[in-house]
Amino acid sequence: MTDYEIPSPTVRVCTATGRELKPGDRVFGVLLDEGGKLTRRDYAAEAWPGPPTGAVAYWSGRVPTSDKPRKPVYNEGLLFDCFDHLATATEPEKLNFRYVVALLLMRRKRLKFEDTRRSAAGDVMVLRDARTGSRVEVTDPRLGDEQIVEAQNEVFRVLGWE
Repeated sequence: MTDYEIPSPTVRVCTATGRELKPGDRVFGVLLDEGGKLTRRDYAAEAWPGPPTGAVAYWSGRVPTSDKPRKPVYNEGLLFDCFDHLATATEPEKLNFRYVVALLLMRRKRLKFEDTRRSAAGDVMVLRDARTGSRVEVTDPRLGDEQIVEAQNEVFRVLGWE
């Protein structure tokens, strides 16, 4: 798997000002594709310049006020933006990432399974977007249980859900 340069969710620093983001601070996060790697940047609300050109996704929230592990909030729009951004990816790490995001979106009922078909690249899941009705295809990378867990952990790490 590819290693992503993602700040730890327990210690966050504003990309624009360099100041530490304290528990309870309102923040904006952005996910960028930089040289084939997904990276996350956090901004204090007062320093947020708006989403940078080419952003894969962005969101707002607050720095957690507790160190207790909490159940991640699944931002369906953010997940779908990541899924859509990787539609033309061919690298194995990105295909794995997109596949796991598709599974999460299916679990959230945003994507609905319709069919599978064979292609030169292998099996392809045909899914329908529950909101728009458009069809999307996802290559099944044939991941084992351990690989699915690795890819899922990577999705969670990139989105700051770990």
